[in-house]
Amino acid sequence: MDDVPWEGLESALGHHSAEEAERTLRRLALKGASATEEDCYPLFHCCAPGTGRIAPVATAALPFVVALAHDAEMGARTTLVQLLASLSKTAAEADPALVDAGWREAWRAQRPMIQALFADAVPDVRREALPLAEDVDVLLERWHAETDPTVRLPLLLALGNAAACSAQPGPVDQVRTLVAEVLRTDGPVMRVAAVHAWAAFDPRAPVRELDRLVEILSDPAVRPRFEAIWYVPDVESAFTREDVISWTAYLFEGAPRTALAFVVRLIDAARRHGDTLLCRAALDEAWRLLVVQPVAASSLLPLAGALLADPDDGVRYRAAHLLAVLGSRAAPYADELAALLDDPGEAGVLEGTVGDHARWALSRIGDERALPGLVERLHAPYQGAWSRGYVAGDPHLPEVEDVLTPLGAHAEALLPAVRKLLRDEGSGSPLTCRFLKVLRAWGPAAAPALPEVVALLDDPRYAWDAVDALVAMGPAAKSAEPAVRGCAVSDFPGNQLRVAWAAWRLGGDRDAALRLIGEAVPTGAEPLPGAVRLLGDFGTAAAPYADRVRHVMKHGDSWLRLDAAVALWSMTGEPEPAVSVLEEHLLPVAAGGDAYGTFLDALRALARIGTVSPAARATLRTVRGSDRRLSEHWDYRAFLQHEEILSAIDEVLALP
Repeated sequence: MDDVPWEGLESALGHHSAEEAERTLRRLALKGASATEEDCYPLFHCCAPGTGRIAPVATAALPFVVALAHDAEMGARTTLVQLLASLSKTAAEADPALVDAGWREAWRAQRPMIQALFADAVPDVRREALPLAEDVDVLLERWHAETDPTVRLPLLLALGNAAACSAQPGPVDQVRTLVAEVLRTDGPVMRVAAVHAWAAFDPRAPVRELDRLVEILSDPAVRPRFEAIWYVPDVESAFTREDVISWTAYLFEGAPRTALAFVVRLIDAARRHGDTLLCRAALDEAWRLLVVQPVAASSLLPLAGALLADPDDGVRYRAAHLLAVLGSRAAPYADELAALLDDPGEAGVLEGTVGDHARWALSRIGDERALPGLVERLHAPYQGAWSRGYVAGDPHLPEVEDVLTPLGAHAEALLPAVRKLLRDEGSGSPLTCRFLKVLRAWGPAAAPALPEVVALLDDPRYAWDAVDALVAMGPAAKSAEPAVRGCAVSDFPGNQLRVAWAAWRLGGDRDAALRLIGEAVPTGAEPLPGAVRLLGDFGTAAAPYADRVRHVMKHGDSWLRLDAAVALWSMTGEPEPAVSVLEEHLLPVAAGGDAYGTFLDALRALARIGTVSPAARATLRTVRGSDRRLSEHWDYRAFLQHEEILSAIDEVLALP
């Protein structure tokens, strides 16, 4: 090491010097058996494989890393092998210009020592070395020599991946023959691994092996064997059967019907065997499937309904959440859900209780048994906190506005609790803006909350949401017009437009507001933010500004053209050219895109205008008949947005 000019070498990250790599290597050598994974971290920082480049320091450190990885007295051998695997992968995938000039020669010099790791005496080392194999032949040679099941299983998976990457038919045929032999003669866990290996180069293999997968994964006697041998490189602990179920479910990504059959059969088996862990795992996969595949609802609905009576908290939790996202389709289970309103059962790190999700499910059904205490329960997770913690793709509690907004018909029953919270905590609550959005959605029905909303106009954190809520209340909020004019918003021209608009909507001077907003859409120039949309609200009175809006419609960006099209129709009363512009926003989603925001806005505008072309009708029927979830979300919001879009499509298709 003294012969290496460390001080002149570049590291992958500038704030970690090459000298730091040298000190780390020396420290590892000195610590020997007492060295740990943490002791290796500075090496990872200096070499930084995640940056997509191989820096000179990595080339210099390579022979020393290899030597330490071979040292039987080194306590961090597996971590060092993982570093070698990461560097090898980075070098293979990086732009050649980002790979240090001396790297490939240095690697060739160390190749014999690196390949010797495949036959190391320690199984953990052999397993971590698997990603260093350069072709199928090396892995096949190791397969015939390997006896440790914790290495054989990841070796089998590596063979599948290697076959998938091979451009020659020979290696694929060899691995296929090997996989068939494992399926015929080996133990149940290895047979599941064989299906995974096969799927790497033949995606239809899991479909053909569905019966075998369900039989093994649902056998309670086999469960402990998974965590005894299912290891993979770069993961410290073994995979449980439940982990493998999740991994296996992804194998059916291109076969949705088989994916549904897989989870349904696992749930059925779990109920027969009383296998709680299997039932939870299968419900998790059912949830992920339902998020993207609406047709799965018919099969999963009765299963979720039956599982509301399961003795396990985690199962009931998942079943209640699944019924909640299915909305009105869960109506046959309203009584069972009502019986769970006070259920305190939880599901580990997942947010909320069984009762919380049962209450939300009832509210989605429209059952009034959900109303008592609903606002208070929605507020509970925020008591003493400004935010909540959850994983967006997992089941979790819905946001306040997503629960309350559809309940405008029950505003009279819910308003007292909302008003109390606004009075007690309005100026310092994380829910204030959310409650104001709810009041806006309830419109005139929210008028009794006028005093609480007006009180928030002086707080710049809430002023805009308060203004919107007041405008939505209509004539009942007319007395708030002076307070709206003086609301606490920044002195930005776009804000002044919105204040003038709101004051007019509450009974103020229409002509003055129209002039101010109309002049904010100058001829041939970019309008102030929001001006075009506000101008359209004046209807035919804004007709003198039609040419300006027409220019924006022709030359603005996507969202601005959409706003301009609606405004132009409002001013002129003529469907064209507004309808043609709006229909352009339907095409991306019909082609498989995810521009659902503009798609929904265009649908709503077309419904207002009241006409749609035959071509657009055909486009909408295509979207309506697709089997995908129409949403960019991956949690409960996917269902709400999907329902909203379908309802808007149906409204447009019903136009004469």
